[in-house]
Amino acid sequence: MPHSPEGLDRTDPEGAVAAAAKRCSNWGRWGADDVLGTLNFLDEAKRLEGARLVRRGVSFSLSQSFDMDGPQKGWRRRTNPVHTMLDTGTDAERGVQGFPHGIGGADDVIAMPLQASTQWDGLGHIFDHGMAWNGRRAGDVVTSDGDRVTGIETAAAHIAGRGVLLDVGRAIGTDGELPDGFAITAEHLAATIAAQGETALVGRGDLLLVRTGRLTRARRDIAEGRGWGDYAGGDSPGLSFTTADWLHDTEIAGIATDTWGFEVRPNEFDVAFQPLHQVCIPNIGLFLGEMWDLDALAADCAVDGVWDFFLTAAPLPVTGAVGAPVNPIAVK
Repeated sequence: MPHSPEGLDRTDPEGAVAAAAKRCSNWGRWGADDVLGTLNFLDEAKRLEGARLVRRGVSFSLSQSFDMDGPQKGWRRRTNPVHTMLDTGTDAERGVQGFPHGIGGADDVIAMPLQASTQWDGLGHIFDHGMAWNGRRAGDVVTSDGDRVTGIETAAAHIAGRGVLLDVGRAIGTDGELPDGFAITAEHLAATIAAQGETALVGRGDLLLVRTGRLTRARRDIAEGRGWGDYAGGDSPGLSFTTADWLHDTEIAGIATDTWGFEVRPNEFDVAFQPLHQVCIPNIGLFLGEMWDLDALAADCAVDGVWDFFLTAAPLPVTGAVGAPVNPIAVK
């Protein structure tokens, strides 16, 4: 039987979710009309603090590719992006574009689920017993017209500030990686902070990045001819359900990982699906990022010993969307 952290009853996900939701609820904390959740912790002072962390000017994109060679396999109609050219250099050479005086151009289009690659989960993405963030009825928030209350566009101007990387794979794992099914507890996070030092301290308004090494392993599998395997939806290291209180109490603004689903898979109950999501998004109001590429940033942090940086990670403001692609940029 899979291991569960001490005190977690594998047979009672319903009770565990209900208890954690009650302990960690932020409903009403910022008023009945709030649409930002934990992004309220990321204020002007926190952005200034993040901006002051730029010393070397070196930048890192934390995004995976958006292309047809991604990890998606069609689960719940999630496919990899399909990129199609509308105008090409061949068209320009042949003079069939209809432009005057020799000018030509290229144009293209992409079709994709908004959570096909590096992305943020919005506050309308997950519900708890039919309730959305801040105590609203799910059906009053997200309809066939989209999320008209907490659509991802409401977050577009806010996600920039102090980023902190906790490389749990490097601090706790073997050769920089955690095995699939490894549940990262609050104790593991604390041990990683202790190992990395003062610049890894995590607190109010921070944007926390957690590296497990799962993407590193997937890329090794691809290079060795095995493909993506079950990176999208399969077994994976990730946050333990027991971190719900830590995520609430630290008052972070958002958290992102290098995994498909943020929390450990298989989940820590006998019959469950993403129970930590069920607490974090609709009850805490916490923004979750998934499939972020943290490897190059982690390597740099390990060399210079500095684990915090300025991070800007605005989602594409697709009106009414419950999640959106992002190209996060960390600047040190």
